[in-house]
Formats: sequence, structure tokens, C-alpha cells
Amino acid sequence: MKPLELLATARAPEGEELKLMRRGDDFMIVLGRNELMNSRMSGSEEALATLACERLHGRASAQFLIGGYGMGFTLRAALGALGPLARLTVAELVPEIIEWARGPMAELTAGCLDDPRVAVIEADVADLIADARAAYDAILLDVDNGPDALVRAANDRLYTPAGLAAARAALTPGGVLAVWSAAKDPAFARRLAKAGFTVDEVAVRARGNGKGARHTIWFAVPHEQAA
Repeated sequence: MKPLELLATARAPEGEELKLMRRGDDFMIVLGRNELMNSRMSGSEEALATLACERLHGRASAQFLIGGYGMGFTLRAALGALGPLARLTVAELVPEIIEWARGPMAELTAGCLDDPRVAVIEADVADLIADARAAYDAILLDVDNGPDALVRAANDRLYTPAGLAAARAALTPGGVLAVWSAAKDPAFARRLAKAGFTVDEVAVRARGNGKGARHTIWFAVPHEQAA
């Protein structure tokens, strides 16, 4: 087995150390003892984008907000599914994540950060949502391992009734809120429904080849906007 290399470190917003690791051609981002991301596990992150795009029924100039760059799987999948008039804003709180994407993981990044449709903002995605009114056709959230806010306690506000109300207000008519989770969370699904969303819960395999653990994505459309 090839050795595990430590390539770089960064501080998460609440002070814990993030580590960028590599074993052979595989990259991992680790927080404490938790592996947050692995370059071999892209399937559900890609589905977060592609399934959201399907629900927008081909809007030519779709405006996307992506919370968390990660390893860029969601961004690259969205770029592949959307046309030249689309615009995608990526909110990333940890600047080193973008530095790693342009540095050690440049081959994996495949130039997606330089696509003219993309704007990267060093910001909390919750703040961008709170400031927006009918601005986004899709809001894609993959900022944690799910609504339990493992990485950052402040992420909890995204999943509260107030945070979900802010997301509703930030969506255009017919817009989609998509939330990725490593596991099912019936309480969060109920919270989405109580916040006025029609919810479609989808189980997606972690790997692009249809193997690996089952992850959960909720696709939520405000009731009065649902088709």
C-alpha cells in the first residue's frame, strides 16, 4: 500500500485543523478523525448538481449558489449540465480549500474555477442566503456531513426554521433548495416540510459507479412554487 502523505493544513472556522492528505492518486480532506472528503467518492456530490439541474427544466440563465467548494465535484457537475448563460457563485469560508484546488489538486480541479460562469466568494453561505431575495434558481448545500453540523456549529443556522425560511426567500419561483447529507435525517425532512417545502428525498451512492455507502439528498421546492 502506498504511504499516506500530509500535503497541507488549514484552520476550520471554529479552530480545528483541516488536513489535506494524499495516498497515491487519491486525495482526502480530514477534520480531526473524520474524513470529510475523498476524491474516490464523487457520485453523490455530482448528483447534488445534476439532479438539481434536472428539476429546473433547462433554465438557460440559471443562477446557482453552491455552499462549500469541497473538491469541486458539485461545481464541475453543474458546469457540465448548465449552458453558457448560467452563473454559479461558490461560497467557501476556508481560503486554503481554494488554494489546494489550484495547487496540489489542480489536475482534479480541471480548470473549473477559471470558468467565466463561476465566481468564488470567501463568505459564509448562510450570509449570502440571508441577504438574497428571489436571487437563485438553485441553492446547493454541502457544507457539512449533514444537518447535524459536524464541521462547524454555526452551520446549524442553515437548517433551523429561520434558516430554511431565508432559503425560501432567496429562491426564484420554481427554485430548488438541495441539501446533501451522509445519512438519513427524518427530523430534518419534517422540518423542511414544516418550513413550506415540497420535499423529494433521494438516496444516492457515494461512488460514481453506483457503489459505496448511500448518501441522502433532499430537493425542496416551496409549496406555492412546486410543479
